[in-house]
Amino acid sequence: MKHFFEISELLKQKSESLKLYLEFLRVPAMSAGLYALPAGAVDPQHPHHEDELYYVVSGRARMQVGKEDQAVAAGTVIFVEANLEHRFYDILEELVVLVFFAPAESG
Repeated sequence: MKHFFEISELLKQKSESLKLYLEFLRVPAMSAGLYALPAGAVDPQHPHHEDELYYVVSGRARMQVGKEDQAVAAGTVIFVEANLEHRFYDILEELVVLVFFAPAESG
């Protein structure tokens, strides 16, 4: 099992995959991934069955979580409880976000 990760290497792997999300860790109690949305993109997320914690690594956007709405940028931490509607929008600069699911994302 790998214990150390570099954002630059994760970004490279994600870019090579041509997907918006790259899962890099999975254990029963949690999973983690890197999510990146280009400027102007539409966030295709839907509510998940697990609690989530987001850490914005870089970029600027807004995020709606339930009835709350706020600007987000590097350093913002966002908690989203299971089954709650949420999404990033008005993505002004490429948004790079670490995402943690607990327990591990079911799919």
